Amino acid sequence: MRPISGDDLIEAVAGCTAMLRAAVDRDWAAVRAGRLEWDCHATAVHVADDLIAYAANLAGRSQDAYVPFELTLDEGTGNAGLLHVIETTGALLAAAVRTAPPGVRGFHPYPFRSADAEGFAAMGVAEVLLHAHDMAEGLGLPYEPPAELVASLLACLFPHVQPGPAPWPTLLWATGRGELPGRAPVTEWRWRNNLVIPAERLTLTGLRPAAAHDLRLGGDGGFEWVEGGPYEGTRDAAGMLLKAYEAGVHRPEFGVFVLVRHEDGRAIGGMGFHGVPDEDGRAEIGYDLAEGARGQGYATEALRALADWALAREDVGCLFATVERDNTASQAVVRRAGFTQVSDEGAEFAYELRR
Repeated sequence: MRPISGDDLIEAVAGCTAMLRAAVDRDWAAVRAGRLEWDCHATAVHVADDLIAYAANLAGRSQDAYVPFELTLDEGTGNAGLLHVIETTGALLAAAVRTAPPGVRGFHPYPFRSADAEGFAAMGVAEVLLHAHDMAEGLGLPYEPPAELVASLLACLFPHVQPGPAPWPTLLWATGRGELPGRAPVTEWRWRNNLVIPAERLTLTGLRPAAAHDLRLGGDGGFEWVEGGPYEGTRDAAGMLLKAYEAGVHRPEFGVFVLVRHEDGRAIGGMGFHGVPDEDGRAEIGYDLAEGARGQGYATEALRALADWALAREDVGCLFATVERDNTASQAVVRRAGFTQVSDEGAEFAYELRR
């Protein structure tokens, strides 16, 4: 798996339109698109409409709603013209993705009301691949996208879904379009963009599985780091995230966040959860900073932001952290963030913060 890019979107659109050209002379409005209630013509228009809407929201930096316009075809546009529209709107979204500055996000309702450039690229790819499948099923045409692209899409937008033995059947199952042995049928589904949590001087940016994989292997995860980063604890946390994803127990909102400084866009550390809250609503938090970013209050600021976000949820009632006995700097961080020491036995101290 790898991050989703504008190039992936162009590849997805090319595969979709090549498949549909085999039936360009048929009446798409007379053929139902697979299991959808739409016909194939309406489905193709929907794909183009989503692609241009995503491009607009990203390029226009929309924050609270979709940019208020709608795609309308000229009267008499045939299937060949509609394919040209899909190619064009795909190219516009790819261009918006390629030119978006790091950290820029636009509105999308699910699940955290925003997406970054990779998220919009992935959503565009998902619309194209899934609806190409629907139209191919209705038209009786063979269609299967590249496995590597589908695996990357699953990791980006479906990080809560355990990877299956083959990416394409897994994606179809995860979106209610197929079956997988040993897994219950899916009747409702949503993809998940990564969560970002704002703080005063930095942003906590949710780490995706592909970025975690790169960090674990010694890469930068797609972030520009300050000198000395990422620290080893962040790489270890990325490895834990990756194992959870592969086991199908990863919940991205309770994963790892990279701390990105506003003033220069550089990553300075990592912070996150050791897993989902237990049955009592307790969740453990861990963090580290690159050495060059320490002593400036960043960890305290980030911990307060993450704690406020977590304790506002109904499923979290208590946060706790363990700190090595001789790590006085980290002990000061948790105390300044409002945590109370509850244990001083052994090699580590334990701290809690309750709702």
